[in-house]
Amino acid sequence: QVQLVESGGGLVQAGGSLKLSCAASGSIFSINAMGWYRRAPGNERELVAGITSGGNTNYADSVKGRFTISRDNAKNTVYLQMNSLKPEDTAVYYCNADVRSYTTSYKTSRGNYWGQGTQVTVSS
Repeated sequence: QVQLVESGGGLVQAGGSLKLSCAASGSIFSINAMGWYRRAPGNERELVAGITSGGNTNYADSVKGRFTISRDNAKNTVYLQMNSLKPEDTAVYYCNADVRSYTTSYKTSRGNYWGQGTQVTVSS
């Protein structure tokens, strides 16, 4: 079983910064892509940023130049540095990971996992 635990959300004024972290734990063999999604009230969940195991990144147009995704493979952790925050960035942010984990001592299976979500609120 794999768990993703997020931290770093909170309340910040417009123009401020926050850094989200998401640590994966469990019987992990390898982690492929990791990413951050968000869901604002009344909206669908949307991709904010993604990063491959090799470090290739992609971003939603709305956050390009303001947000930076990174990962520490040794710690099975992905980060989202959010700068120049705007009120429209207010949402619950979710971590996602494509993980291959051990099902027995010599077998693995691939699964997609989500964190519990962390609230980010940007006041104007």
